[in-house]
Amino acid sequence: MFNHIQQVMRQLEVDYDIKVLYACEAGSRAWGFPSKDSDYDVRFIYVHRMDWYLSIDQQRDTIEIPNRDVVSILIDDQLDLSGWELTKALRLLRKSNPSLFEWLHSSIIYDESYSTIEQIRLMAQNVFSAVIGVNHYVRMAKGNFRDCIQGNERKIKKYINVLRPLLAAKWIEKFQTIPPVNFHILFETLIPIGEVKEEIVKIIQHKMDGEEWGTDLNIGVLHSFIQKEIERLEEFGKRRHCGVPNPTNELNQLFRDTLKEVWE
Repeated sequence: MFNHIQQVMRQLEVDYDIKVLYACEAGSRAWGFPSKDSDYDVRFIYVHRMDWYLSIDQQRDTIEIPNRDVVSILIDDQLDLSGWELTKALRLLRKSNPSLFEWLHSSIIYDESYSTIEQIRLMAQNVFSAVIGVNHYVRMAKGNFRDCIQGNERKIKKYINVLRPLLAAKWIEKFQTIPPVNFHILFETLIPIGEVKEEIVKIIQHKMDGEEWGTDLNIGVLHSFIQKEIERLEEFGKRRHCGVPNPTNELNQLFRDTLKEVWE
């Protein structure tokens, strides 16, 4: 699959007259517990030729395959690809966007060309905002947890979609740094030995075994832990000062330098 994904990247470059700067995994495979039928959630950053940017009309800054766009070769049914044009990615970097940070620090990289991405990683450390990160992940965990409660279900994927952002928020609270993408690192670092850890171990095992339901889960223990952490982290997000430096000049220069490096 790795070679197939790289082949798709090269064909995208031909079909859309772009250069792919970076491509990574952003789903459960990057989190560290794929099942045998897990999709490949490929995310990428690309740049157009200079003339594309010299237009009075704002043009579309994403590519989504197979949802909205096509590529002229057959792709595996498990592939889901979504890409951001470079200036979109840089604007999101300026906003300390957690999703972009996850892409940049993915544990599975399919393609990384030119010097741009490493420079973006370095800049990400300077523009990272703990309060933006915590609030982003808490909102995500809270919304997903609401689905768990309303459905009164023990669906493994739903609990993972609550626990992963919750642990990312806890990491930011504790270390004031961009959280790891890998769930196991978050889990082993942040959850002490006890009932909660035992229940999360069950969830991980069910996910890796490809099981959809966790009939043996103690949802009382899980729900109590999740609710208390959401409430506590919401208060943390309210107390913290949200100050992010404005790197616009540096980002503009990086964009110009990338155009020269890639196309000249």
